[in-house]
Amino acid sequence: MADNSLPYFIMGVGVGAALGILLAPQSGEETREDLLRRADDGREYVRRRSGELRERAGEVVEQGRGAVDAQRGQLHSAFEAGRKAYREAGGGNPEDKTETAAAS
Repeated sequence: MADNSLPYFIMGVGVGAALGILLAPQSGEETREDLLRRADDGREYVRRRSGELRERAGEVVEQGRGAVDAQRGQLHSAFEAGRKAYREAGGGNPEDKTETAAAS
């Protein structure tokens, strides 16, 4: 499940900054310092969230690789079991039949 709070956070920072400028009973210098502080807070939040998302993406990639490796192993086992069953049924070596068909 993806966390989609980043766009809401950015929008909230923008709305809050605009309202703060319009309604603040502060001097211009105090307002600028407040805006800079809020911008720094926003940058820190984005930096932290991007690190978390990168870490989560790495975990998902590793899970995907594990699933692919497991499926590959199961497919190989099933293929080998089919080959063995074919040989035991008197079909000979299935690779020989493939080579004969390819030569024709």
